[in-house]
Amino acid sequence: MEAHLPPWEMDSGDESKALISTGIRGGGRLVAPSQLKERASRAAAVLHALGVRSGDCVAILMRNDLAFLEVSLGAQWLGAYAVPVNWHFKPEEALYVLCDCDARVLVAHVDLLRPLAVPSTIAVLQAQVPAALARAYRLAADAIAPIDAVPDWEASLAAAAPYGGASALFTDSMIYTSGTTGFPKGVRREMPRDEAQRRLVDGMRDLIYDFRPTMRTAVVAPMYHSAPNAFSLRAARIAEYLELAPRFDAEELLSLIERERLTHLWLVPTMFVRLLKLPEATRRHYDLSSLQFVVHGAAPCAPEVKRSMIEWLGPIIHEYYGGTESGAVVYCDSQQWLAHPGTVGKPIPSARVEIHDEHGNLLEPGIVGEIFMKIAYYPDFTYHKLPERRTEVGRGELVTCGDIGYLDEDGFLYLCDRKRDMVISGGVNIYPSEIEAALCMLDEVHDCAVFGIPDDEFGESLIAVVEPVAGAAISTDRLRQQLGKRLADYKVPRRIEIRGALPREDSGKIFKRLLRDPYWRSRERAI
Repeated sequence: MEAHLPPWEMDSGDESKALISTGIRGGGRLVAPSQLKERASRAAAVLHALGVRSGDCVAILMRNDLAFLEVSLGAQWLGAYAVPVNWHFKPEEALYVLCDCDARVLVAHVDLLRPLAVPSTIAVLQAQVPAALARAYRLAADAIAPIDAVPDWEASLAAAAPYGGASALFTDSMIYTSGTTGFPKGVRREMPRDEAQRRLVDGMRDLIYDFRPTMRTAVVAPMYHSAPNAFSLRAARIAEYLELAPRFDAEELLSLIERERLTHLWLVPTMFVRLLKLPEATRRHYDLSSLQFVVHGAAPCAPEVKRSMIEWLGPIIHEYYGGTESGAVVYCDSQQWLAHPGTVGKPIPSARVEIHDEHGNLLEPGIVGEIFMKIAYYPDFTYHKLPERRTEVGRGELVTCGDIGYLDEDGFLYLCDRKRDMVISGGVNIYPSEIEAALCMLDEVHDCAVFGIPDDEFGESLIAVVEPVAGAAISTDRLRQQLGKRLADYKVPRRIEIRGALPREDSGKIFKRLLRDPYWRSRERAI
């Protein structure tokens, strides 16, 4: 890990550089890379003393905080798997993951730990909630008060000597999938065979995220998600500056870019939409000239949203596609996207992408089917305790994330939708993600879900369930009228419902199955 000079040791002639931070900031604390490495070594010693060995699991129930990184890096030092647990979970959901992964240790923010009845087989340490996080989430003083008789993470680190053993080849975190069709599944990736394979994996991530020692970046999405988790762990080892933001706020992100002269960001399309909805005067108020590289993934991005971001920030918008199971397999820069609007990119070196029909036949360019992919050197995975489910998503060496799309003649990949979300109405395939993107661009729409419901004439018809912006007066007729200006008539939902709040998956995405299920009870349809 490369150390960087603190501001007070920089050349006095570089005044602009001296005004900004270096190191890793989280929960209001700033540490140098060398300090983080030393704390990670102590974390490995604490975990080792609690019985953690190579291949074991260490659960983390925390918001974005330095302690999250310390636990993750300490587990990796031992060759163990860090298992981030979604802190939005209800207690029974969190306990399912803890028990399913056979966690040796749980480290949790004290307020998140308080409602859990953790099995006695799991060693527990409480991490105090930093004041910055308590303010960001408006946590009451009694919720963050220490729990008697539970060992404290910070005190344990202070009492531990640095770990004496050599660092193992880094494992990936074991991420649990969102569980939209049942209980979540842990994606347990094999460890790299050797250092050469580890360098190849790091090189792939360096390509996708443009990791470099001079990068200045922030993580503004929850670190229990796959991409923010991988991004933060690599950036912590490489970046000049990394900030773990408590949560995403559109204007605060612009302020952070200006204040810390950020150069790199990982975002999702929903964040793009929130940024674009800021008043023009607000967007122009902040100096964003330091930005060099913005990469997005995790969900389809509407072409008009992508184009608007490129027009605003310049040709620095990059995109990738992949999944927790596959890694990031395809990639494109702004120029490639502008030449192939709507694409998510071409396969990276050593990657293979194929489009198959339901019978496993390879499809020609331009024909929509299920996407299968593989990076040659990327370590394989299994679903923890569910090896049979691994077989279900594989076809030869290739795996699928359940998405459908097509390749064009130049080898660029285009996404249509999730396989389970596609609607067939009157024999026509309709992809709800396109309609959802158009709805979310409307000023009065905060979020929405579009899906198919039974229709005696057409088999299925479209319904849109819309969550309005707080305080917005919203008319379903006006929504249809606005959609009609952007989409073909058959894509405009016949039915639109307004709801104050939408149910969420454990990943924070809208839980479509809960919305869709009531319409399909007693009907024959796989949902």
